[in-house]
Amino acid sequence: MKVSCLNKISPLGLNNFTSKYEMTDVTETAELILVRSFNMLEQPISDSLLAVARAGAGVNNIPLDKMADAGVVVFNTPGANSNGVKELVIAGMLMSARDLVGGIDWVRNNKQDKDILKSIEKAKSAFGGTEILGKTILVIGLGAIGGKVANAASDLGLKVIGYDPYLSDEARALLNHDIEINNVLEESYPLADYISLHLPLLDSTKEMINKSVFEQLKPGVVLLNFARDLLVHNEDLKTAIDNKIVKKYVTDFPNHFVANLENVIAFPHLGASTEESEDNCAIMAVKQLMAYVDKGEIINSVNYPNVKLDNLTDKARIIVLAKNQPSIAREIEKLFASLENHITHKVSKVKGNYAYYAIDLNVDVPNTLVEGLGNIEGINRVRVI
Repeated sequence: MKVSCLNKISPLGLNNFTSKYEMTDVTETAELILVRSFNMLEQPISDSLLAVARAGAGVNNIPLDKMADAGVVVFNTPGANSNGVKELVIAGMLMSARDLVGGIDWVRNNKQDKDILKSIEKAKSAFGGTEILGKTILVIGLGAIGGKVANAASDLGLKVIGYDPYLSDEARALLNHDIEINNVLEESYPLADYISLHLPLLDSTKEMINKSVFEQLKPGVVLLNFARDLLVHNEDLKTAIDNKIVKKYVTDFPNHFVANLENVIAFPHLGASTEESEDNCAIMAVKQLMAYVDKGEIINSVNYPNVKLDNLTDKARIIVLAKNQPSIAREIEKLFASLENHITHKVSKVKGNYAYYAIDLNVDVPNTLVEGLGNIEGINRVRVI
């Protein structure tokens, strides 16, 4: 099984591949691809490609539907970099509270002053800032990263209000007990001294922080955006900063417009750039690829449904990736009708426009069955494990 890396991937992750996997620089013949930021949107999809794993959360650089139509499963690694991002969010919050950037710049600009210690006493009042203890932070999105940010803020003595209408029971159980959940943002906006964004970029969330939201905020709020730059409306943000509604905008996504605004603390997309995050993402990505190749299991796919499967104990497992259409499901059922007594386990899952089928047999797979499946319009790939 040939594996190609389109970006530098942590050796700690790659070392998890077993001997059946071989690294190659020839992407065109690779069956598996590992990627971080490389732009795959215009890259041809070879017939040999089975799966792509993004060592990170965002998949804007991968053509998900094109991959799905080619029968290629795309994985990401949510949560693997969550601690690194959490720590940077907390650092950004502290930097905005105490104007550490301004203070550091002052020292750098006055480092030739032999009496700098005396000069500091006169200058430091400009960088005093405030404490975060007792302040209120609104955390929008309580997933792998947002939940950790909420807990860290709570541990630091802030009052935390969380917003996440899709919060799972598992994620809720991980939150500190003093965190208040309020899914009416209009009630929470006026209370927040800090707002931290942790949600995906969707049509429904694009530029969700805009003029109408800024009008509801407490003057002097700090906005922290470590999710996606397009969650915030650029022009409306500038107006809010100019009108002193937003005291500081802290972001890990400094587009050209935002990078040139006053009162912006911008990082060069450092959230997941710790050694630990890169190792964790690579390890998770490699294990997901092997689970898919070795037993057809899908964990953290962004274009096909997730499917939990046990190790294969029978003769064969047939994997079918297809369009989510009832007619296709009926055709598959017809083809397996003659083998009904030999089916030991089967599962079918759907996600949006795509479906996944896994059928275990206690007999060898007839060639006519594989050929028949391949001839059904709308089936994207057939694999036999």
